[in-house]
Amino acid sequence: MKIGIIKEGKTPPDERAPLSPKQCKEVIEKFKKVSLVVQKSQVRRFKAEEFEENGIELVDSVADCDILMGVKEVPITDLIPNKTYFFFSHTIKKQAYNRNLLKAMLAKKITMVDYETLTNEFGTRLIGFGYYAGVVGSYNTFYAYGKRTGLFDLKRAYLCHDKAEMLTNLRKVQLPENYKIVITGGGRVASGVIRILEQLNINKVSPEDFITKNYNEPVYTQLFPEDYYKRIDNKPFTRKEFYENSIGYESNFMKYAQVAEMYISCHFWAKGSPLIISNEAIKSSTFNIKIIGDISCDVDGPIASTIRPSTITNPLYGYHPINESEVAFDDENAITVMAVDNLPCELPKDASAGFGRELIDKIFPHIINDKEGVIERATICKDGKLMNRFEYLRDYVNGEIMV
Repeated sequence: MKIGIIKEGKTPPDERAPLSPKQCKEVIEKFKKVSLVVQKSQVRRFKAEEFEENGIELVDSVADCDILMGVKEVPITDLIPNKTYFFFSHTIKKQAYNRNLLKAMLAKKITMVDYETLTNEFGTRLIGFGYYAGVVGSYNTFYAYGKRTGLFDLKRAYLCHDKAEMLTNLRKVQLPENYKIVITGGGRVASGVIRILEQLNINKVSPEDFITKNYNEPVYTQLFPEDYYKRIDNKPFTRKEFYENSIGYESNFMKYAQVAEMYISCHFWAKGSPLIISNEAIKSSTFNIKIIGDISCDVDGPIASTIRPSTITNPLYGYHPINESEVAFDDENAITVMAVDNLPCELPKDASAGFGRELIDKIFPHIINDKEGVIERATICKDGKLMNRFEYLRDYVNGEIMV
């Protein structure tokens, strides 16, 4: 089995790779039946000499490889027919901008394995960049606080050599007593956010204490759906019922928004679920939050202030709650919003190595022998046909629906 690490061709450029140079070497040493080459790239943050130092062959073409691995969507013109690809296709939610990509993969009889659909038997995702989205998103939110208040100026994460350098900059952060930060959600993203909060020695408190107590230090609380949603009829919250059908539930976030000054979102939000911060809530005179780091970045979704994604080079904008419009990020009447939607790209080496670790430990054994069906479950299309689990994409492919 010959694997090719492809160059990233999407615009804007993505400097990540699915494996670091050392991990490429590890794959060859650990999986004896696997050979591996890396396609030359002028974009990738890892330089050619880093691969060469680890004995990895750099090539112009990967046409002779059996499996091709990248990170972001492959440009249609770069797709090689009859190959097996691993990358984030961003098609499973019927994203309009990638409909032609899926059509092309079907036409070229490509086997498409999407990292996002690699799950265990219980449906839990096995791999992702979420941790680094949390790390960088949290760091950027404190950058936003520093810029808004003028108290400090953090070096941008994407200008740091690596995560270690980025973390050293956190010593500049200054927060007042009783400064309260609320985060929503768990999983990989939340673990990254909490890593930054712990680095800043910000203590965690319970949701109840967060609301009722004052502190002589900054604190944060972590909320889960049962904390920030409630049943309209005031009956007990049932997480299983909520996930199956969220009708009959509404936001319970306002009691936290009245005391918090910073909000960092780490939650998963399904379209059609209740809002967390509505336009009505954000206009309230008791709404106290001034800085929102929306790592989840659902535009026109559960957080009223997220009206567009921001970018790595321009990560901040202001949202005027009364006018429901964008203003300068430091406007005195604005909520400062950080809503970068490709956060792991700011630490491409660390994010690549973190992703590669999961890829080697959790996915490669199944690539060699898929007796548990992990790869089969994640395969969107093969031999020009949609796989059964993804037949729901048929109307999307055929252009029979509005997306």
